[in-house]
Amino acid sequence: MFFARLFNSRRARLTAVAAVPLVAVSAMTAATLPPAAAAPGCSVTYSAPSQWDGGFTASVSITNLGDAINGWTLTWSFGAGQQVKQAWNAEATQSGADVTVRNVSYNATIPTGGKVEFGFNGSSTGTDNPNPTAFTLNGTLCTGDVGPTTTTTTTTTTTGNPPAGNLPSSFRWSSSGVLISPKPDSAHPNVYSVKDPSVVYYNGKYHVFASVYTTGYNIMYTSFTDWSQAASAPHYYLDRTAVGSGYKAAPHVFYFAPQRLWYLVYQTGSNASYSTTTDISNPSSWSAPKNFYANGMPQIIRDNIGNGYWVDFWLVCDNAKCYLFSSDDNGHLYRSETTMGQFPNGFTNTVIAMQDSNRNRLFEASNVYKVAGKNQWLLVHEAIGSDGRRWFRTWTAPAITGPWTPLAAEESNPFARSNNVTFPSGSWTRDFSHGEMIRSGVDQTMEINPCGLRFLYQGMNPNSGGDYNKLPWRLGLLTQTNSTC
Repeated sequence: MFFARLFNSRRARLTAVAAVPLVAVSAMTAATLPPAAAAPGCSVTYSAPSQWDGGFTASVSITNLGDAINGWTLTWSFGAGQQVKQAWNAEATQSGADVTVRNVSYNATIPTGGKVEFGFNGSSTGTDNPNPTAFTLNGTLCTGDVGPTTTTTTTTTTTGNPPAGNLPSSFRWSSSGVLISPKPDSAHPNVYSVKDPSVVYYNGKYHVFASVYTTGYNIMYTSFTDWSQAASAPHYYLDRTAVGSGYKAAPHVFYFAPQRLWYLVYQTGSNASYSTTTDISNPSSWSAPKNFYANGMPQIIRDNIGNGYWVDFWLVCDNAKCYLFSSDDNGHLYRSETTMGQFPNGFTNTVIAMQDSNRNRLFEASNVYKVAGKNQWLLVHEAIGSDGRRWFRTWTAPAITGPWTPLAAEESNPFARSNNVTFPSGSWTRDFSHGEMIRSGVDQTMEINPCGLRFLYQGMNPNSGGDYNKLPWRLGLLTQTNSTC
């Protein structure tokens, strides 16, 4: 039976999330605005006031010339084989010539114009101990100047004041037809599905990443200026890049403003992985994969995953920490954390953020968003319904760490399900699976505007069945029809 097969073959699947504007563009006034982001700038004073044959003591002072920092990482490279041996007022590690120094608990915050100091003992070869020539703070080169405020072009439906509307207690949607379908090429002659989308709007274009299944799972990229162009836009397969071949799935893309880097997060089967670039419009520029978890799957997940699978990684940050969510197809939602200054390293303190004894009710594909203008976060999570079809539930909380209160979390009052979606152009799916809200920005806060929500999702022909990996998933867009704004 199709749905039993779907459930049992989830290991090979992937899942990601995405968001994009489409149908309701004509019904809303869209303005292009740069969201606020930190203006970075710093200077570093480095000296070695005490030196001897084979060793030295160094003193380092960081001055923050930009916006306030909560959590910092300073990096540099030694040029003559020096090694950090013992640090104080900071935590230091070294790999080859590259040194990474992070704050300790009592000096994580550096206000604008503020300063932190630390020191260390080091070893050298004889008396050869030249000072480092370049320092980088939270990804910003310390030149003694303030860089420009990071601006990223996004679409929003407001023109200045924070949105005045609230999330409703129930949702109604109108769905587009199929927007993005498989697009084979000579290297990928058989593409069965496009699914698990993630999207940002930047520099006048939508940038969409999604899972594809060919002979295995990988990630594709496409971009276009208007949703009417989505069907004809070319697909670029990231197995042609440093991301590489082999199992890659469930992408999640965002801009990490403190480092001025784009991150693409995805699952690789045994870990949460990521690649980075400074140019989202150049798909060949993504770096080779690196893992978030140095020791692989955290023990708490091993203890609770049962016969499920570790899937669907979602990254979101508040002002102090970054959180990595994941699911296990076994009724558990997990959350790990690190500081903004340590990101993308240091994820620890993995906990069960939510659980349900009925695994189908808390299955996979979590999203966590900041609601613009409010001290409120929204959790969206996919479930398998009593009819075997996919649908979404939602909760709200005053913080990323909860506590989570149900908002629209039942089949009779869902976030998105066949009973609250209409299809003006004709019904093409009864499944509403792995998707992402259209965000009002592109950065790590995952902010959404509560006025006129839109949600990009995967659906498929209701009569489809067979091997889950070859199911004909396609992408469509939900536009909210009962906005409170």
